[in-house]
Amino acid sequence: MMTKDQYIESLKKLNFNLYVFGEKVENPTENPIMRPSLNSFAATYELAEDPQYEDLMTATSHLTGHKINRFTHMHQSTDDLVKKVKMQRLLGQKTAACFQRCVGMDAMNAVYSSTFEIDEACGTKYHENFVKFLTRVQDEDLGVDGAMTDVKGDRSLSPSQQADPDLFLHVVERTADGVYVTGAKAHQTGYINSHEVLVMPTIAMREGDEDYAISFAVPTDSDGITLIYGRQSCDTRKIEEYNDIDVGNKVYGGHEVLVIFDHVFVPNDRIFLNGEIKFAGMIVERFAGYHRQSYGGCKVGVGDVLIGATALAGDMAGSAKASHVKDKLIEMTHLNETLYCCGIACSSQGTKTKSGNYLIDLLLANVCKQNVTRFPYEIARLAQDLAGGLMVTLPSEADYRNPKLHDYIDKYCRGVASVPTEDRMRVLRLIENMTMGTAAVGYLPESMHGAGSPQAQRIMIARQSNLEMKKELAKKIARID
Repeated sequence: MMTKDQYIESLKKLNFNLYVFGEKVENPTENPIMRPSLNSFAATYELAEDPQYEDLMTATSHLTGHKINRFTHMHQSTDDLVKKVKMQRLLGQKTAACFQRCVGMDAMNAVYSSTFEIDEACGTKYHENFVKFLTRVQDEDLGVDGAMTDVKGDRSLSPSQQADPDLFLHVVERTADGVYVTGAKAHQTGYINSHEVLVMPTIAMREGDEDYAISFAVPTDSDGITLIYGRQSCDTRKIEEYNDIDVGNKVYGGHEVLVIFDHVFVPNDRIFLNGEIKFAGMIVERFAGYHRQSYGGCKVGVGDVLIGATALAGDMAGSAKASHVKDKLIEMTHLNETLYCCGIACSSQGTKTKSGNYLIDLLLANVCKQNVTRFPYEIARLAQDLAGGLMVTLPSEADYRNPKLHDYIDKYCRGVASVPTEDRMRVLRLIENMTMGTAAVGYLPESMHGAGSPQAQRIMIARQSNLEMKKELAKKIARID
């Protein structure tokens, strides 16, 4: 396994064609806008080095028998699925941000089992290709970005019916050695902190969509890939002269990029699906299930930090003993732990796939994510309620550091006399950051749209709900033939 420092050094060797604010970025590892997201990703390596977290952060490879980072592991039991959720909550608690490595782990587990069943049905060698790729990922402890979401264009049309064929990533040329692909993947979390990108179809495919039914892996800095960094609320606070307080969470963060593939070559031994349209939906469904399980861990860990910050804000304002404050903190905790219950439940009810790795209970995973589309918003609303209006009217750190203004701000923004005004400012800025700023991207909109929008889960809940069985139960009790 790599250490945190080795991981950061490995990223410096990558040669991205990356743009932010219209300018090309030569060294993203040192860019102040991007560095917090790197720190979050690096935490997945740092905690794996810590003996107290070894049971959660590491596993034994079923391929080699070596000790590996759990983010590269294929789940071998329901215990592995449960430990995954616990690991994600831990990392959420440590970073209060998106640590970005979950997508690759979920993608690899989905493609691992799917390729096994595709080969069984079609006589292909996709699973052999994937195992070769996976072994290298595990041996070298690589970060993998999972890329599923296409830009989609006209949502009423299938991939092959689009006016512009590139609105879904697809094969544009086939050779004896491999294929060339063109298109884009949107909302790519953690891409510039990853060594490899694992691409999957974005939806179930139909006849005529064969060129779009493609899954593969290539290095993240492959020729023909252009990256455009996603804008986030309050992101330029990171590059202001006084940014120690105002950014809220200075050390950790997340990022998303638009990944453009322009005639990118994929060798044959890195292809895991190539035209078998009836299996595209299997990959989509399994990846979505795994990633919806993930949100029962990572968002809960971030929620733990937000609840703690909200409680601190009450302490600092002198309102902590008020009954309504206590009740709202209880409600925040109730909602957060309910999400965790869902993550643990779908894990504990997982089942073994034909390939040997374990798949979560898909119904419960979708229930988990459906709750995640709602509860974090209510937790954030209650946090803003208890933080008070000063959270969004607080003077800037530049004003606070101005000798002419410092004493005024120190005097009039103080709460409890024993608490330094600067400490209160730091907590309020953290709550602002987590509910409105850059961290809110990974907590709120990602809770809504990550791993599929709310309607996507409702569709899956309908498919998995087994209404006919429930009707039969009711008939039996009602004594209806």
